[in-house]
Amino acid sequence: QVQLVESGGGLVQAGGSLRLSCAASGRTLSRYTMAWFRQAPGKERDFVAAISRTDSQISYTDVVKGRFIISRDNAKNTVYLQMNSLKPEDTAVYYCAATGYGWSSPTNRVDYHYWGQGTQVTVSS
Repeated sequence: QVQLVESGGGLVQAGGSLRLSCAASGRTLSRYTMAWFRQAPGKERDFVAAISRTDSQISYTDVVKGRFIISRDNAKNTVYLQMNSLKPEDTAVYYCAATGYGWSSPTNRVDYHYWGQGTQVTVSS
């Protein structure tokens, strides 16, 4: 098993930036495709970004393309989400997730085996 712990959330004004981190323990992160999802109040948990085991493939949901950057440091067992030009609609709890299924369906929430506890991101207008 792998345990995931997110950090870096907080309150930021619109147009600002935050960097989320997801630290893994238990198993080496290089085994897994990693992703970020987010869930706003009263809404489903939605895909944000994913990165393959060796950085060769990356995917973003359209609404964050050009603003968010996902990256990973397998040596540090950590995945990051750099969020720039934040908007109020980015407000949500952000979750880190891991799947051992490779890159078959990186945007599919049900394929992810391991989840962190989430970190709150609030963007004020």
